[in-house]
Amino acid sequence: MSAYVASASGSASTAGGFATAAGSVHGGKAAQGGESWRRRLVRKLLYGNNVDRDAKARARLGLAILAFAVGYAVMAGRLIMFASVPDSQIARRNSAADAVSTARPEILDRNGEILATDIRAPSLFAEPHRIIDVDEAVELLAEIVPDIDVAEIRERLSSKRRFAWLKREITPKQRADIYRLGLPGLGFMQESKRIYPNGNAVSHVVGHVNVDNQGIAGIERWLDSRGLAELHMAGLTTDRLDTPVELSIDLRAQHALRDELIKARSKFKAKGVAGLVTDARTGEVVAMVSLPDYDSNNPREALDRDRINRLTVGVYEMGSTFKSLTIAMALDSGRIGLKDSFDARAPLVYGKHTVHDFHPQNRILTVPEIFTYSSNIGSARMALKLGVEYHKSFLRKLGQLDRLRTEVPESTDPLVPRNWGELNTVTIAFGHGLSVAPLQAMMAVGALVNGGNLIPPTFRKRTEQEALTYATRVIKPETSEKMRYLMRLNVEKGTATKADVPGYYVGGKTGTAEKVVAGRYSKTRVLTSFTAVLPADQPRYLVLIMLDEPQGLPETNGFATSGWNAVPVGGAVIARVAPLLGLEPRFELPKSDQLILASARESR
Repeated sequence: MSAYVASASGSASTAGGFATAAGSVHGGKAAQGGESWRRRLVRKLLYGNNVDRDAKARARLGLAILAFAVGYAVMAGRLIMFASVPDSQIARRNSAADAVSTARPEILDRNGEILATDIRAPSLFAEPHRIIDVDEAVELLAEIVPDIDVAEIRERLSSKRRFAWLKREITPKQRADIYRLGLPGLGFMQESKRIYPNGNAVSHVVGHVNVDNQGIAGIERWLDSRGLAELHMAGLTTDRLDTPVELSIDLRAQHALRDELIKARSKFKAKGVAGLVTDARTGEVVAMVSLPDYDSNNPREALDRDRINRLTVGVYEMGSTFKSLTIAMALDSGRIGLKDSFDARAPLVYGKHTVHDFHPQNRILTVPEIFTYSSNIGSARMALKLGVEYHKSFLRKLGQLDRLRTEVPESTDPLVPRNWGELNTVTIAFGHGLSVAPLQAMMAVGALVNGGNLIPPTFRKRTEQEALTYATRVIKPETSEKMRYLMRLNVEKGTATKADVPGYYVGGKTGTAEKVVAGRYSKTRVLTSFTAVLPADQPRYLVLIMLDEPQGLPETNGFATSGWNAVPVGGAVIARVAPLLGLEPRFELPKSDQLILASARESR
């Protein structure tokens, strides 16, 4: 009974087991039915219908093998390329940011003479990670290139960098000697190197470049400041170009001017000298020299403060040469004529200040006499008669109160009185109290003699027609005629007689300005200048000569004023430069008084 019960119980258990299994199977089918549509969708999207998954797996494996094979082939090809391509080409690609040495256009003078050009020069570089023995490499390199910084080279070769410059612009012999060393990790790159065949002669005009052939000063800097479009038009790209940049400079006149200035500096023991030759009709700068200068091939010399360009960077009180502007203002106003006169019998006392004449005549002077005797008193009285505002307006119109901008970037703002009163007008009338760049002053003088047109100066070639598009009329043509007469008169019988070169009908004005030392005007340290126009009846060229602190000599009776130094130097320059510029001498020319009778007769 009990056995039966056990059997029945077992059967029941078995039946229950079957039920459980059946339920599990049914539940599995239900679960499978709930997920099957997702799985079927994914399978269909990935593999499609009726696809052999084993075949698909084999295809994917083959694709992976192919991808790895291509990758390894590319790497093998790159390794072969690096092993076969010269180091210089690799470095050129890897160091584009380090080497910025692009070719530049040639710079020529107005006659096609080369002032600046490019040559190809080797530069030495290293791949420090390939250097085997740093100490050996440094020692061998120091023997071949003695001017390298050993400590710096050692530091570069010991670094983890993949590229490092060791020496830019080495000589071909040094390149050959280093190549024969056979040191791994060293290479050479051909770069553009700027060469200036004339060295010092045009340094303040052309300027110079840095080691990467980028313009640092002068016309070179101006070229780089033009932007890519202008640089391309001027002939500057990364390749050698055939389009040069032509300047207005005449190299022949430049050498002649510099030669005479070197002699003058030595003779008068001057701290510095400077000179300009400009075209009165176009504003072109034909020659510009400032001494001491520097060699453009050795730009480190330019760091010397005494080697600045005194004609564009320096600003000076121009002394009596400014009286030309004062008298032109008076004549152009219509309120003062050539026959008018001013009292110079006694010094002019203005407040606590007293104005004297250097060569006092102690009498009433006419306008021409004020010019030829260079009377401070007469000039001051003329300026006061017209007033402070009229004076300021006239000088601003002539470009003397604002910074002069040219292609040569180096320039300075003029030093203008902050609170301009009558005393300022008194002193500025004879060239003290206002400091301007000499090139700026010459621009104004050009307007006084060329018919009245203020033409901005330029260092690039320009025709007379082009110049007129930039010109601004600042004085009347008849005023210009009177100024030419006065300047010629001054050379005939005034303070500039030592510049009367036969055949060239020179006109001019002298200037001697006392320099300010420790806040006071010095009686012994002066700046002398001479501005000339030739020929005075048909102005073509202007000449400026300036001596900084010239010394008196026995032959000058101890005097250091302009008539004894700047004027004779100007005469020597004119005698040499005028024939070079194509001016033919003319003789039997009329006296200045005869010149003025025909065109500037007073109506009063």
